[in-house]
Amino acid sequence: MASESTKLTPFEAVTACFHRAADQLGLKDTTRELLAGTYREIRVQVPLRSRDGGMRTVYGYRVQHNGARGPYKGGVRFHQHADLDEVRALASLMTWKTALVDVPFGGAKGGVQVDPNTLSEGEAERMSRRYMSQVSYVIGERRDIMAPDVNTDAQTMAWMMDEYGRKNGHTPAIVTGKPVELGGSKGRDAATGRGTIMVLIKAAADHGWRPEDVSVAIQGYGNVGSWAARLAADEGFRVVAVSDAYGGIYSGGGLDIDAVDTQMRETGSVVDTPGTDAITNEELVTLDATVLIPAALGEVITASNADQVSARMILEAANHPVTPDADDILADRGIDVLPDILVNAGGVTVSYFEWTQNLQEFKWSEKQVNDELYRHMAAAYTAVQERAAKENMTQRQSAFQIAVERVATAAKLRGYL
Repeated sequence: MASESTKLTPFEAVTACFHRAADQLGLKDTTRELLAGTYREIRVQVPLRSRDGGMRTVYGYRVQHNGARGPYKGGVRFHQHADLDEVRALASLMTWKTALVDVPFGGAKGGVQVDPNTLSEGEAERMSRRYMSQVSYVIGERRDIMAPDVNTDAQTMAWMMDEYGRKNGHTPAIVTGKPVELGGSKGRDAATGRGTIMVLIKAAADHGWRPEDVSVAIQGYGNVGSWAARLAADEGFRVVAVSDAYGGIYSGGGLDIDAVDTQMRETGSVVDTPGTDAITNEELVTLDATVLIPAALGEVITASNADQVSARMILEAANHPVTPDADDILADRGIDVLPDILVNAGGVTVSYFEWTQNLQEFKWSEKQVNDELYRHMAAAYTAVQERAAKENMTQRQSAFQIAVERVATAAKLRGYL
């Protein structure tokens, strides 16, 4: 594994996991070359007119990694660091994630490289629409389906769906994560956080841990982190710390999640929630908690801080929050890492349910959505655990082996190999 002194790019870091699985599976070079690369990469100009009448140009990306198992599927993020390499890495992760939870999608991802804090609502809408218009030539309800990601939400998807529909007619299945009123699925907003806690419940039971004895620290309090905190507390776990971009809070006896949500709603941050102690994001990562859930951006656990992690288990609710070198350090220390392609797969799984509902023009109840989500997450979790135990490997290695095998099989059956 490469040293972080020669820092890997996000795509190189993700691909390192693929190549390790390919080595273990004995894939042929031709198969490895096909699955490691991306099918299509697009960069588009997105002219953006500001409130004062000025004009600037930002750049957007859409990467389609692999479609052997079905239409490309992946979110769109608005972030200043969403460059081509990061989007490429996230598209690759989606290929393995959809394969692991066995939904009939391939992997894709999109992004606009812009600081969303500099945008008014009107600018965000115009940018969303222009981005969709620019990439719409390779998008379709049976070709490539978008979804929310970092700094995008149901409203963003509504704008994009509407823009696509101007040329192609009403096409709700073109995006998932939409408002329920426009064909979105019940349970989609909570799905990634809910899937994370479904995995936590099963992992805790496997370790013989009672929820009330398990302390949980969550880095990131956006959609995923906030739902994970709420649902973990509802299940009896003790959520002792959460954080956002402005800092974190800690309470050894467990946070009052209602109070945290109120503080977030009123101030835009969890910082200074009454009855809590202030901590930094860096301190949260090394906090003495049973379970650490990174639920923000990638590469927060690296070779420089992996030896300071005190948690007994890490659940990767964010995408690639642990670098390859850090992964090896954590494994040597006996810290279980449940990988992102398993832990945060609840979102794409319920996106599949939403897409299915749109194509059938039929709505599911929230109970049906959550029951089906549990079935997929439980099956994937069990498959990962069984292979890891049988082959004496980490759960990440197990998850990637399962996913790569499924994609390779589909590619071979299609005649790509």
